[in-house]
Amino acid sequence: MKMNDLVIVGVAVATAAGCTSVKNEYASYELYPVRSGSLTEMEYTSEATHFSVWAPTADEVRLMLYEAGEGGHAYTTVSMEAGEEGVWHATVKEDLMGKFYTFNIKIDDQWLGDTPGINAKAVGVNGKRAAIIDMKATDPEGWAEDRRPPLQSFADIVIYEMHHRDFSVSPASGIEHKGKFLAMTEEGTRSPEGLATGIDHLKELGVTHVHLLPSYDYASVDETKLSENQYNWGYDPQNYNVPDGSYSTDPYDPATRIREFKQMVQALHKAGIRVILDVVYNHTFNIAGSNFERTAPGYFYRQKPDGTYADASACGNETASDRPMMRKYMIESVLHWVNEYHIDGFRFDLMGIHDIKTMNEIRAALTAVDPSIVVYGEGWAAQAPQLPQDSLAMKANTHRMPGIAAFSDEMRDALRGPFNDNKQGAFLAGLPGGEESIKFGIVGAVQHPQVCNDSVNYSQAPWAAEPTQMISYVSCHDDMCLVDRLRASISGIKDDELARLDKLAQTAVFTSQGIPFIYAGEEVMRDKKGVHNSYQSPDSINAIDWSRKALHADVFAYYKGLIQLRKNHPAFRLGDADLVRRHLEFLPVEGTNVVAWRLKEHAGGDKWEDIVVVLNSRREPARVTVPQGNYTVVCKDGFINEGGLAKVSGTELTVPAQSALIAWK
Repeated sequence: MKMNDLVIVGVAVATAAGCTSVKNEYASYELYPVRSGSLTEMEYTSEATHFSVWAPTADEVRLMLYEAGEGGHAYTTVSMEAGEEGVWHATVKEDLMGKFYTFNIKIDDQWLGDTPGINAKAVGVNGKRAAIIDMKATDPEGWAEDRRPPLQSFADIVIYEMHHRDFSVSPASGIEHKGKFLAMTEEGTRSPEGLATGIDHLKELGVTHVHLLPSYDYASVDETKLSENQYNWGYDPQNYNVPDGSYSTDPYDPATRIREFKQMVQALHKAGIRVILDVVYNHTFNIAGSNFERTAPGYFYRQKPDGTYADASACGNETASDRPMMRKYMIESVLHWVNEYHIDGFRFDLMGIHDIKTMNEIRAALTAVDPSIVVYGEGWAAQAPQLPQDSLAMKANTHRMPGIAAFSDEMRDALRGPFNDNKQGAFLAGLPGGEESIKFGIVGAVQHPQVCNDSVNYSQAPWAAEPTQMISYVSCHDDMCLVDRLRASISGIKDDELARLDKLAQTAVFTSQGIPFIYAGEEVMRDKKGVHNSYQSPDSINAIDWSRKALHADVFAYYKGLIQLRKNHPAFRLGDADLVRRHLEFLPVEGTNVVAWRLKEHAGGDKWEDIVVVLNSRREPARVTVPQGNYTVVCKDGFINEGGLAKVSGTELTVPAQSALIAWK
């Protein structure tokens, strides 16, 4: 039987007859044709569905159609036709709604194996087959009216990094849809002590953005065995453009995960919170079985000079963002998440593996949609990538990527100690030497005349052109959480000292001119029982225990107060390097383990004329000389009250041990 000149062959037939293309031989990846237009691989109508796949080195390509997302055999096999730009095509003139499909590509007499394609937008359970659904039918009620919460400046952002399961799985969360996208849609949830959890907790805390750990379809969790409570962070990509089924209530139904993801975004938007997606374009779960490798072998991954696969990710491979089709793929992928799912920002895992040109083109594409979409990433790689350092999106090159931010490990490690030694403390442990690195972070990694860059731990030069290009943080999902790190690096630390230093650390983060970022649960003194790398640890390690919110009410109040203080006072978020240099002045201090500065002359139009901030990690009070004046203290001894905690006149402020002080005149 013929359909559109393509041969339809039953699965029982050993080989499919049809057109065989002339295989093109390419001397290098630079000579591969680039597919123009969209990379969409399936276009559905009720009358016919058109399939297309970019496979420039293929000898033959088959399309397989299935009744279900797993199990059974293809009920029909279609031989695809070779077209221009290395694209193969097939059209099936029947209503395929609800069916599933894969491609299989033959090169040098070898079939590479089934793949849903590189650009599947809906999949069955475990993502092995792409699904044909009506994407419009996945829109929740009111989706067309969904809008991003207002954002005037990147400087106004406060980021809360969370994992779906960590945030909601504890019995103390009071949440019904534990570990699911829908957990973020539940209002009125309470801890056993009656305190807000879930989305109400986020509103109470005051964050502006939720950073979701990888939420696309990833490989390590078997979606058919969710009762086994499997856990993973999700940094093992399988299908980049589909939500992961393990966070949906029904991973077998391709529409459910999509609809529920949208419901989550919609609920967060209604709560005034934007959504950032953690994206991992730098590597895939594997090579041999990956959708990229089963489509155009070798093209999407970088190789070493000897021809073996490179591994700058330390996960077995590194993708080749510098190759035109990978660059095009990444741009289209982020735009898909923006247009289909209303995502408000992206955090790029190991961004240093990607090239600068690709990141700048991604930024430009997102700006064309909405300039307020935030982009930031890890400005490093696990190992040296196969490109020159000056071409990569490394932290040192951030100034060459306008509108893109990077994490500051300078300030992070100066506060709590180096990444590679859990027991080594720093400023918070009362050890000297980190003061200049903290000052580097306070100004937002921009050039400042009072920062001696020669004394900064990792960067001997400022790398940000604007302070909003620096992410200010002291901990994240990767590495020990702050409570565990303080316990590991300060022998015999008591609970009261732990709380003091926790508050001190986050004061540095929220008074920095960079974009502040906190790890979910730190506001309630979360711990992970000392586990450094909890990417596949059980819920007993990763879950946030919401009973801690009552136990550490003072810490939660302090975090909330810091966020509100930052929101109320533009001096803490100037957003412009020249304004930082003009209005932020470091104050002289005697000795070590104290950093002090003032924000002067109504910085940023602030109603407070002068604001003084002092960080004191000594075990005794510190005295700091300030300009003559009558000061109102609003932060002292682990408490914040903008109405005032004390009045001080003169030229000296006394800061209690292991704490921060903020005062204004």
